[in-house]
Amino acid sequence: MKSVLISQDLSCVGQVSLAVALPVLGASGLQTAALPTAILSTHTGGFGENTFLDLSASLPDIWAHWDKEKISFDAIYLGYLGQAASRVWEKGLEEYSRQGKLILLDPAMADHGRLYRGFDDSYVVQMQRLARQATILTPNLTEALLLLNEPVDFTEVDSHRACVITQRLAQKFALSQVVLTGVPLADNRIGVYGLSRGGRVWERTQDRIPNSYFGTGDLFASSLLAGLLHGLDLEQAAGVARDFVAKAILATDLDQDQRFGPNYAAALPWLLQQLQN
Repeated sequence: MKSVLISQDLSCVGQVSLAVALPVLGASGLQTAALPTAILSTHTGGFGENTFLDLSASLPDIWAHWDKEKISFDAIYLGYLGQAASRVWEKGLEEYSRQGKLILLDPAMADHGRLYRGFDDSYVVQMQRLARQATILTPNLTEALLLLNEPVDFTEVDSHRACVITQRLAQKFALSQVVLTGVPLADNRIGVYGLSRGGRVWERTQDRIPNSYFGTGDLFASSLLAGLLHGLDLEQAAGVARDFVAKAILATDLDQDQRFGPNYAAALPWLLQQLQN
């Protein structure tokens, strides 16, 4: 059984970050460990002024205890961290990088053309630093453009442009694996683009599903990592993750409050079947 350390925030309400990463990866047959970077009363999308308890000061002591007990992990999965924790993780990630661990960074900081509440340009710079230590990067289109210091303008993004953005991310951060998610395309389609080892660029597109929910990026990154740790290549894992998110959205009642995320539990049996196959 492979093990994965998941480090991101824990939002008490709203199915995002640790609240979905732990159950998805655990149900996938992986040994999970959690390292919360902050506790939020709710996620930052649509619930008003949430509380934010920073836990970054505790991270070094936790690492020291793990070192003493010789606890290690096959993979590291970083998502929404927070300003202070991102700086602590910059130092902590150096050791995992030296050990050759699989490090998936989902630079959760922005969507729909703007940064999440509480983040500024300095956080983008911090994510750029972490990206240089990752082995796999999974930004959405807004995050990708921010990481590249390019204008956040979707009007000229087509399949060719998305492929170029994916390649530029790999080049800038010296990465062999990149997945670009949530690319809006013509004819009401949405695309996922990737660069696999060896420099091969690929795309997977599908019809846009009308409803949208918070937490789908976390579901995608979590199921992508599950697929990789079960032996799928990057393109295969991205295809499974894309379909898992789509099935979760389609299984959600139309009157579901989008702030609470899609009904991913209904799609979990399908995901586990794909991983077993």
